[in-house]
Amino acid sequence: MHTMHNTKAGKIFDFFNIIFLSFLAIIMLLPFLYVIAASFATEAEIATRPFFLIPETITFEAYRYIFTTPAFMRSLMVTIGVTIGGTLIQLFFTFSFAYPLSRAKLKGRNVLLNMVIFAMLFSGGMIPTFLVVKNLGLLDTYWALMLPAAINPFNLMIIKNFFQEMPLELEESARMDGATEITILTKIFLPLSKPILATFTLFYAVGIWNDFMSGLLYLNDSTKWPIQLLLRQITMSSSALNNTALMDPNYIPPEQGMKFAVIIVATLPILIVYPFLQKHFAKGMMIGSVKG
Repeated sequence: MHTMHNTKAGKIFDFFNIIFLSFLAIIMLLPFLYVIAASFATEAEIATRPFFLIPETITFEAYRYIFTTPAFMRSLMVTIGVTIGGTLIQLFFTFSFAYPLSRAKLKGRNVLLNMVIFAMLFSGGMIPTFLVVKNLGLLDTYWALMLPAAINPFNLMIIKNFFQEMPLELEESARMDGATEITILTKIFLPLSKPILATFTLFYAVGIWNDFMSGLLYLNDSTKWPIQLLLRQITMSSSALNNTALMDPNYIPPEQGMKFAVIIVATLPILIVYPFLQKHFAKGMMIGSVKG
């Protein structure tokens, strides 16, 4: 492989590959950079300049407005709480189910595996899921945003494969010391699972943070809306925030800048978390998906 890249054809391929990927990266980054710039720009500049990366006049008015808005802060706290709680729930159920499925001696293992595979290929659909949530009394509660997706079958199979490839000597030596199944899982397997644990923590957190449909389906009370649902309302009508903290009747809120600022705040937390888990990301995916 190294020799191939040292050839003339290999160097030409690398050159054009870098140019092409750099071009794609720029295309994908430009809209996001514009949103960042527009969130710090004045309303007049947003209205008169169709595209810019550096605002002529930097203002924090849009951020001051949204962070003094009770509805926005409440929605942000709801999203943070649901993301943390939902991620912990999904990790707990996925790992605690994947471990016994990885043990060949488990009675009924094949039946459970077939059920997981069936659930991975076929889902109940939106209406049956809604009816289940409704009959369980979860409508208009935060549990409706966390429990319906407590286990992802595909992720479960990857983690099961990872546990299945653990050396049997570790388990046997632990049993000789009197360790129980819970002890083996928590004291031996989980400490060795940091790459795959970090990977699926990121997967689950991003999925819950960006989840829009669950709030739309299951929440009627606007005070319980997550930030993604509030963002939808803001893009449709800027009066969705209705900032009562600014009592000046002559004050005109920065409608366009406010929309851009909300997008940045809704996106930034995941972008901050990702670099801390990036070093485990590729390793965690390869461990569970290649072995099996």
